Amino acid sequence: MSLIVNFLIGFFILAGAFLCLIATFGVIRLPDVYTRNHAASKATTLGVMFILIGTFIYFYSSLDHFNSRLILGFVFLFMTSPISGHLINRSAYNSGVKLWDRSVRDDLKTYNEAKEKNRF
Repeated sequence: MSLIVNFLIGFFILAGAFLCLIATFGVIRLPDVYTRNHAASKATTLGVMFILIGTFIYFYSSLDHFNSRLILGFVFLFMTSPISGHLINRSAYNSGVKLWDRSVRDDLKTYNEAKEKNRF
């Protein structure tokens, strides 16, 4: 393997690990369920994607083939993580979990009010 390929592999894996670490700090430090879920779903998705890209480059450059499970992991993760984060936030909102006191926007409240108004 060349030096550039090794650098790319290391960059992707370290960047992914760093993004996962930032997501962990976000889950611990952020004030409410919505911002915690945002940190967990968005940053972790990107972090794991970087780690999978680094792994893909490693196997493709060292063994001259790629693993189809890595591609399935890309597709599965890229499709399910944002959708599950959205659905968890939507169900928390519909269950009555309050927003953080310093939140400035509540777009779903306006949407639900307009939906109720047009219902009858």
